[in-house]
Amino acid sequence: MMGVLNHLSTLLLLSLLPPALSHVVENFSVVPQCKTFFLEGTTPNLPGILVGGTVQNQSRYKPICQKYNNMYRFATLYDTTNKIPVFSAYTFTGKVVGRPKSPGLESIDVEEMKTQHGAKLINNSRDIRVIHQAVDADYNATVTNMILERGHLFPCSHTPDDDTMASTFTLTNVVPQERGFNRGRWCRVEQNVKKTLLEKCKDNKTKAYVVTGAVPSNNNTLNNRVNIPALLWTAFCCYNNNTSNWTVGAYWGRTKTTLGKH
Repeated sequence: MMGVLNHLSTLLLLSLLPPALSHVVENFSVVPQCKTFFLEGTTPNLPGILVGGTVQNQSRYKPICQKYNNMYRFATLYDTTNKIPVFSAYTFTGKVVGRPKSPGLESIDVEEMKTQHGAKLINNSRDIRVIHQAVDADYNATVTNMILERGHLFPCSHTPDDDTMASTFTLTNVVPQERGFNRGRWCRVEQNVKKTLLEKCKDNKTKAYVVTGAVPSNNNTLNNRVNIPALLWTAFCCYNNNTSNWTVGAYWGRTKTTLGKH
């Protein structure tokens, strides 16, 4: 019975994700290209969530190989209870191809990036198809004394090309972040990580492995559905062939889940 329920849960999540954008899998090793986003194909160990590459609660946590324009771009472990990603993993190459001179989304088909464009209501109750993940309607909600934005775990500024940048806008890669934190402290973290990777990660060409995640808060939610994380964290590693040394590092930041708290 549990196997059937798990299968149905996966099908429900799949129904929300355009086939061209995301691929829900049993584990990341199922898709060879998806394994390449982790150093030596080894996923992080998160007690009670992901251990030895195996999801501990398969009805709650869903591995997603994020696919866009017929190519796998990064990997995400998604929490269907809190409706936010646990982490997104990606490789950083530093190469920028075809990036617009000015930032913005004018040249991108925004609708194609979104996993779902609104919560449908049936008989004044939420459609069962939106139970398992966040939707646009959630992020259009307001929170008293807070301005929340869609904060990317795989940030646009770390992407190598336009297609990969577009792929990061899926709702399975974002968490609610207070504007000041998203555009302030965490933005500086992303800039510092990028600077370090460009300077230290030279193995004939720039390449590094990055995993960025969110730690859920207790009972702080957006639209009474989507958890507003208490912490964000990021960890990275790379091998410098020129110096024959490994470079590793990590950052974490306590978000603002309510006004005046850090």
